[in-house]
Amino acid sequence: MRIRVINPNTTESMTALIEASARAVAGPGVVVEAVTSSMGPASIESHYDEALAVPGILAVLRDADGYVLACFGDPGLDAAREVANGPVVGIAEAAMHAATLVGRGFSVVTTLSRTRGRAHDLAGRYAAAGACRGVHACDIPVLELESDPAARKEVVALARHALEHDDSDAIVLGCAGMAGFAAVASAELGVPVIDGVAAATLLVQSLITLGVRTSARGEYAPPPPKPYTGMLGDFARE
Repeated sequence: MRIRVINPNTTESMTALIEASARAVAGPGVVVEAVTSSMGPASIESHYDEALAVPGILAVLRDADGYVLACFGDPGLDAAREVANGPVVGIAEAAMHAATLVGRGFSVVTTLSRTRGRAHDLAGRYAAAGACRGVHACDIPVLELESDPAARKEVVALARHALEHDDSDAIVLGCAGMAGFAAVASAELGVPVIDGVAAATLLVQSLITLGVRTSARGEYAPPPPKPYTGMLGDFARE
């Protein structure tokens, strides 16, 4: 079984972090391959970034049995499901589903305040009404999560505040760059802290083991063939 973990931004060091998280939970015989997008933004912190990350995601949906989309905004997830040859799971999707299995309510701890609305939108899609008790931003830019030695401490402190403020039972880490924080944060807080990269890897692994993939009927059927022009010419489907 081969699972491709896609980092939709172009920062190689983040890909290495994501790959380590995915490999740590992969089962025997599972090959995890993390890839860095060849086009797009260095980090994804806006709707503009998300939109321009999608072509890079679509370009690497091949040569694997299943795929993890390792950005908490789950950019291009629906488009990826239309064209991938195996199941595709986003890390926000996986983390929020997992959190609902271990508590009545969860809080999201994310990066920039401007991304809070997107997290709320995704919670409305993935979780039952009221399951997401709050979304809290540490206002640490994505690429500083790795370089700032105080980042983990600040994220844990914000998670503690979120638990008390929201009366929630679990924490969802709202960025792939926080993947390495989950175990330590859970030990310090005494509650489940969900890393979406690990959760999505295991969910994709389970879907492949079950022998199921995205339905080709209806909305996720392959997109109709048509010409694409300009820089998107290579994305045309016949």
